[in-house]
Amino acid sequence: MTRHLLLATVASIMPAFASAQTVLQINSSLPEGSFAHVFLQEYEQRLEAAAPDEIDVQIFMSNTLGKEEDVLQGLSLGTHHASLSASAVSQINTRTAIFDLPYLFEDRAAVQTFAESPAGEMLADGFDGSGMVLAAMWDNGFRQITNAVRPIVVPADLDSLKIRTPTNKQRVEMFNTLGANATPLSFGEVYSALDQGTIDGQENPANVVDTAKLFEVQGYMSLSNHVYLPTFLVFGEPYLASLDEDLRETMMTVAKEMAPWTFDWGETTDTETIAALADKLEINEIDFAAFQAAAAPLYESPTFVDVIGADMIAATKTALGIE
Repeated sequence: MTRHLLLATVASIMPAFASAQTVLQINSSLPEGSFAHVFLQEYEQRLEAAAPDEIDVQIFMSNTLGKEEDVLQGLSLGTHHASLSASAVSQINTRTAIFDLPYLFEDRAAVQTFAESPAGEMLADGFDGSGMVLAAMWDNGFRQITNAVRPIVVPADLDSLKIRTPTNKQRVEMFNTLGANATPLSFGEVYSALDQGTIDGQENPANVVDTAKLFEVQGYMSLSNHVYLPTFLVFGEPYLASLDEDLRETMMTVAKEMAPWTFDWGETTDTETIAALADKLEINEIDFAAFQAAAAPLYESPTFVDVIGADMIAATKTALGIE
């Protein structure tokens, strides 16, 4: 009799305990096993350790919670909690398009210098009024060009090739300027479009080429390093407003403290991934000077300057020591 009473008491307590935990759902457009998945799992582990029994982090890969653009909109509406996104945020905070300027960041150390500078603060402030808050910038990687037709060594090799780009005007103009036929698509459509021959190629970090198995439908990877793009961990303001202040601060602090770890992971993984992809794709270096010269007009293009802001470009150059 006593045992049954004890079990009933425990059963009545458990739901109350579970409901006391705050749920944090984070969306990503990338698949399980991708770098984004690794980062979110690390964040889950660190955050749940920093706030034991307070937070239940739930990770949703491959846009399980909806299209990336819809999820980002949902952050401001309070229907979604958080997203780990990349190019798509430039439609919300145009200052993030600074990362679309080609050949701006030499290495990951330069990216971290930027993130901790007044220019990085200016970028974060660009989310004001959007209904979302930037928690941290994590690694993503330098982007490479893959295609199924030929090696890309000089810009002329891009002529007539349909190259998928993210759905932002800056990347579209960049590839059109370099000679390709830029074709904006949501990332979720890329594999099938490559497989069906609707597009010839795409541009993404090497790790994405590997984890999304794009090598199955591509023959060549050219190490262009044309832009570096981080991932942005963003939270919806309505969600953050619903949290206890201490928990909110912990979530933001853990995200920022994890940033250097993601950059170190990315550096190591890039080297290992490119070496492994050499067995699956033909890999080549590009003529860097030729591409840099072809891309130079973009620094004066209204598509970039009017969107990013001359002040944002100037602050970034100052942070990076660029004349």
